[in-house]
Amino acid sequence: MLIQVRYLQQRGKSWRYRRKVPPALRPILGKGEIVIPLGGSEAEALRRYRKAHAKAEQQLAVAVAHPPQAAPGQTELDRFRLAESQIRDWGLDLDWAGEDGPEELARDVLADSIVGKYPADAETGDPTGVSVEDVAVLRALRLGSRLTRPCPSLEDAKRLYDKERVKGDRKKRLELERIFRLVGAVVDLSRPLDRLERQDAKDVRDHMLDGGRTAASVDRYLNVVRAVINHAIAENDLACKNPFMKLEVSDGDTAIPDRLLRRPFTDAEVERIAQQLHTNAGKSLWLIWRLLAGTGCRLAEVTGLRVADVHLGHRIPHIVVEGHKDRRLKTKSSNRVVPLKGDAHAAAKEAVKAAGSEALLFKAYCRLGGPDAASAAIGKHVDAVIGKVSKVGPTHSLRHRMADKLGLAGAPDGLRDRFLGHTKGASSESYGGSLEAWLEMSSAILAKALSCRIL
Repeated sequence: MLIQVRYLQQRGKSWRYRRKVPPALRPILGKGEIVIPLGGSEAEALRRYRKAHAKAEQQLAVAVAHPPQAAPGQTELDRFRLAESQIRDWGLDLDWAGEDGPEELARDVLADSIVGKYPADAETGDPTGVSVEDVAVLRALRLGSRLTRPCPSLEDAKRLYDKERVKGDRKKRLELERIFRLVGAVVDLSRPLDRLERQDAKDVRDHMLDGGRTAASVDRYLNVVRAVINHAIAENDLACKNPFMKLEVSDGDTAIPDRLLRRPFTDAEVERIAQQLHTNAGKSLWLIWRLLAGTGCRLAEVTGLRVADVHLGHRIPHIVVEGHKDRRLKTKSSNRVVPLKGDAHAAAKEAVKAAGSEALLFKAYCRLGGPDAASAAIGKHVDAVIGKVSKVGPTHSLRHRMADKLGLAGAPDGLRDRFLGHTKGASSESYGGSLEAWLEMSSAILAKALSCRIL
């Protein structure tokens, strides 16, 4: 043959089309080369060549267009555990360390059966396209107890925290995913925990700050990352350190949580916002605002109230703030009884009447994402009255206002903490005793607090 035709090869008395597959595409096609018989003569091979070449090109094009998909969410530690489970299911000895005998023979037979599923490379004889799952099983068969357990990765740590700490809380899970997307943009989440360095932590911090987030938000995000890694280290008995510990975000006020920098509303602002809501918002938002202003409760505590939590017929009207199937509470100390006075008492009456036969006081907002929706809606009306003020939070500023009023009324720290559902140690626990005694004390101090003006 005077003309050299690419991929055309004579083998003995026959001719064939032979073309090597690029290494990156071999796992997809499951072979190291494409071989197509072309006949017993050169003339016949040349006639069939164009069709064979087109077929090979098509196979490669399909492989390029459809790359292999990794098993969804599978980590190296996952594959190690699956391989270990498979070894156990086969009845093999997990403590085998390579000794000769029936155990070794059984392992060799099983390994050969796995390798036999895959085509062999024409030149090396090695299997091609072996899945990562089968690679893990083969290593477990060959090495036995000599195989080292992989160190958990960042992804493993995140999943463990999600399972054992988040426990199905959708809001917390979304936040966890959001934070680790930021981490993953800097450090591959497949990175083992024992290979994380201080510079990695600094790079993650800087990336978060570069996104325009406040130092307080970044510090909160890093607290989640710290908790995730610490939990994985403890639960897996790891000896490595957490490089995110004691990582400073910034100095001064910028690291203080935003909610603590917000000023309280003045009484005049509260009244103007109430009028704005009454005129331009739905009745539920107006009633929620009045209850927030008169109790100092958190927004989710009010939107999650049931009709049964409102005790209007008691000698001292009050609400019971407690967790239930439709609403969880922030902390254990959030469970409490709050007296109703003045406009908050009137708002509670109107809310119970408006709820009718419903079990929930504010059904539209006692749901997943309900408090956020209420906050956003109220925030628009707050902005309409006082403009966008950075140090004013739609509901946190109401809690600061109540805290200031209680302070002006002379409420001891422990009583104020219990009233607001704070956890401040032993002082707040000193106000135990009966419900009646608590209502007497808290109602009296609330009446005095509401008479104090915030200007």
